[in-house]
Amino acid sequence: MPCVTRTRFATSRWGLLVGLVHSGCCALAACPPASQYPTARAAIDNVRERHACSRGLRGEAKLDYFDASGRVRVDAYYLSAHPQSLRFDLVSPFGTPLSTLTVDRDQFALLDREARVFYVGQANACNVGRFLRVPVPPEVLVQLLAGEAPILVHNPEQSRIAWEGGRYVVEIESLHGASQRLEFEPFESDFDKPYGEQRLRLIEVAVTQQGVLLYSAQLRDHFPVSTAAPRVDPDGLEADIPPSGPSCRAEIPRRIRFEIPVADRDVVFEQTSAEHNPPLLPNSFTQEQPPGVRRETSSCR
Repeated sequence: MPCVTRTRFATSRWGLLVGLVHSGCCALAACPPASQYPTARAAIDNVRERHACSRGLRGEAKLDYFDASGRVRVDAYYLSAHPQSLRFDLVSPFGTPLSTLTVDRDQFALLDREARVFYVGQANACNVGRFLRVPVPPEVLVQLLAGEAPILVHNPEQSRIAWEGGRYVVEIESLHGASQRLEFEPFESDFDKPYGEQRLRLIEVAVTQQGVLLYSAQLRDHFPVSTAAPRVDPDGLEADIPPSGPSCRAEIPRRIRFEIPVADRDVVFEQTSAEHNPPLLPNSFTQEQPPGVRRETSSCR
């Protein structure tokens, strides 16, 4: 017998008993909401609209790398801005600065303090993957840190949505031979609301190219984040720098786990604190080559 919604039987003792039985059926079979998102675009737009107030993030995180060579754990201080500006300052657990990665538009730079090498190159997934161990384009990392859904370029007829295992699953075939799977989870308090009022969280993304899984990312433990305060000169000599965007209180994932099967690698970002729309200095996403450091071009493609 098919499951029914949790609210169909609401009157009489017998009706209440039947309702409880069917509620258990729904819990076991993960029945869909009575009102469901009709298209992939509608679900994607729901998440985007709730994050539209965020222009970027400033935060602290713990990074765990797992691969064939072992495990590395570092602290990270990061800054991001849409569409693809990034800064990561990596620090050892003992507080020693290790490296600084910056992406400004199409320019990538990485200062490796231990090797005393300053790498420059194109801002692409290959360079980000070499140094952060996560082979995704900068704009994708900016979006995932904020809990937003990075979407492959596609035509509307190349996407579909279905309810599977207690969540909305969106499948996309891109214009460039790749495919994507995204999973969205409705807020529990919104389950029985009309679909337009159901808030969704992105909880998983996977991208495949020519049958090979490039990466999957699981987003968990979402928590609300507020807008950063203005940057104030304590001496009053310079003008205050306001936040880089409007007031915002959108959720972000506390934990992002990347799995990269082709490299036999796991990378876990655990965000310990964050703020939306931090004040930005002119050189926030660039860095100069320090003296006494060798310069190399990273031609990774």
